[in-house]
Amino acid sequence: MSGLDGEDQQKLKRIAAAAYDYDNDSRWPDYWSNVLIPPHMASRIDVVDHFKRKFYQRYIDPDLIVEPMATNNSSKPERASTQPPQSSSSAPGNSNTRQRSTGSSNRTSGTSPTQTPTPNSTSLRWDSKTIQFSVNAWVLVVAILAIFPLVPKSLSSRAYRLSFLGTACSSMYSLYSIYGKPRAWNIQALQVWFQSVVATKDFIHAIYCLNFVTSNLFLKFALIPILCRALEHVAKFLRRNFGRSTLYRKYLEDACVWVESNTTTLSILSSNAQIGLGFLLIISLFSWQRNIIQAFMYWQVLKLMYHAPVTASYHQSAWTKIGQNVNPLIQRYTPFLSTPVSAIQKWWLR
Repeated sequence: MSGLDGEDQQKLKRIAAAAYDYDNDSRWPDYWSNVLIPPHMASRIDVVDHFKRKFYQRYIDPDLIVEPMATNNSSKPERASTQPPQSSSSAPGNSNTRQRSTGSSNRTSGTSPTQTPTPNSTSLRWDSKTIQFSVNAWVLVVAILAIFPLVPKSLSSRAYRLSFLGTACSSMYSLYSIYGKPRAWNIQALQVWFQSVVATKDFIHAIYCLNFVTSNLFLKFALIPILCRALEHVAKFLRRNFGRSTLYRKYLEDACVWVESNTTTLSILSSNAQIGLGFLLIISLFSWQRNIIQAFMYWQVLKLMYHAPVTASYHQSAWTKIGQNVNPLIQRYTPFLSTPVSAIQKWWLR
């Protein structure tokens, strides 16, 4: 990372700022409530993202360079060029005109080439969220089919693989929409891009799913993290976009509120299921369905989950409880295993 120029460093800082979990930071609501902007601008995604970067610069990384909002810079010359006849009007009238034209600059500057990226980028972001919701809702339905006991085995097996495939596609699409693609297809650019995504939750979910898409093992237990992820995404989208719907309030509101208020419980459940799945893969090595490569790769993913900041707290807590229960038994009944267990722990913590 020492060989990176300033542009690459700022790109990584902007990526980190975009990936930061503002909803779980108690300082963000206070900061946002003290921002003085017109109500019609507070609902614009580009404005919210700008102030999120300002928040990140203030509290997390002071070295992040936050550029001024493009809408302000591009609308000033447009207002000057479109309203020269009104230059003789009073000062209060001009200020009111400026406030109104700020909210309607997209309508009055249709011929300006600098105004087109803002509405297009906003619509693309909304389209991205809608696509994510559609894919995750589909994954939720398919995963339920896969674990439902009365579904025929052939349909259940197909739904099982489609659940992992859909989650992998959703995670990779989320990575692309947030981090984009590598700036160039060379080793240095790929390394920069990979270092920016390797510890993200979407990348971990994508690698997790790819471990099971082509596997011969049929472990319904592995669908628990998939279901938890799909539930969180679907509940969040429904609450933010269908909160006024009568159908939502009647049938879905209580369930969505419960999911959003118990995200920590779902994360703990997912981490415990992922760790238990690792031991199931070790047990499967003694069966005719053994897959040594899959077991090794999955334990590499578990190691990444243990060290990645987005999942470390849940996995480290689970492993601490396992160690408190298992280590006394090993020391008491099988002391000869202390040496290999210590070697495994050194590799794990490396």
